[in-house]
Amino acid sequence: MKFETKAIHVGQEPDPHTGAIIVPIYQTSTYVQKSPGVHKGFEYSRTDNPTRKALQECLASLEEGKFGLAFASGMAAIAAVLTLLKSGDRIIASDDLYGGTYRVFERVYRDYGLDFAYVDASDLKNVEKAITKKTKIIWVETPTNPLLKIVDLRSVAKIAKKHKAILVVDNTFSTPYFQKPLFFGADIVVHSTTKYLGGHSDVVGGAAITSSRAIYDRLKFSQNAVGAVPGPLDCFLVLRGLKTLGVRMDRHEENTHKIARFLHRHPKVRKVIYPGLPIHSQHNLAKRQMSGYGAVISFLLKSDLAGAKRFLRKLKLFGLAESLGGVESLAEQPAIMTHASLPIEVRKKLGITDNFIRLSVGIENVGDLIEDLKAGFGAV
Repeated sequence: MKFETKAIHVGQEPDPHTGAIIVPIYQTSTYVQKSPGVHKGFEYSRTDNPTRKALQECLASLEEGKFGLAFASGMAAIAAVLTLLKSGDRIIASDDLYGGTYRVFERVYRDYGLDFAYVDASDLKNVEKAITKKTKIIWVETPTNPLLKIVDLRSVAKIAKKHKAILVVDNTFSTPYFQKPLFFGADIVVHSTTKYLGGHSDVVGGAAITSSRAIYDRLKFSQNAVGAVPGPLDCFLVLRGLKTLGVRMDRHEENTHKIARFLHRHPKVRKVIYPGLPIHSQHNLAKRQMSGYGAVISFLLKSDLAGAKRFLRKLKLFGLAESLGGVESLAEQPAIMTHASLPIEVRKKLGITDNFIRLSVGIENVGDLIEDLKAGFGAV
């Protein structure tokens, strides 16, 4: 089956009892057993739930992995992956990370004895230099958040394998529709299903997908033992979103290309960052490992903090909000919103300045979106 067909059918057979075409919301905490220890595959909904099982099977299929696990949030999925480690282990991560990932690394897990090193993983020499005997995980986003740098997945997977490290790829921005990290050698793919997979800004969730039985068994144990699991309604909503993921991503990207070109020509824009533009320094690499370039654009205004705020306040269709990946367009200022948890010196080093804007382009009429941006520029 092709991607769009799997998104609608894998793990989602009609209900055997009623014939319901859509997987039901199994809103139950426990399950009656025939006799002690004899049941129909379900004991307790923290351990497993039929709606969650359907979602996990579909997610694994779309990423072309063997095992999928759903969590209560993207951060819960990240926390579960970190249970693979022990005190003293080292994680090498992209220096340009989602602010919440950086925060949990530095302000939670460093206190438990894990060591983190941050490098510009778009240059793989930096990854090699940072590796020590204690390195157990290499953690990358590609494209990165919010600078949209691209990491060579095939090459970084070879480095991880050479040093017997686990390669974890956050594939939230690309989705499995545009990029499949397991194909290039990644060991684990993580997602915030809150974003494109759910796609409608009405659910919070996360996922981890792998083809390693050993990794799956450990993550499955952590999922049950720690208990950060999504409820059946959350799983239902993500499953619903997956059914239209392919057509939504096509429209997201179509709109984003047009807006990126508009921004590139605008006199009040200093720089546009979008992997789909040939001016992006890693456009060719993105073209090789992605089937599409996603729907996030970052750009720098020819203005200051006050000008950026005026621009954002003037927008009507682009909602001023954190997050991304919904059908509606959003705009935000990473320095004081999604990436405010990064120390100011780190933000300056990365280039996340006060005039740095990130757009999540939705699926509205692109002409309306461009007119909205024009109104914003009128306030700069």
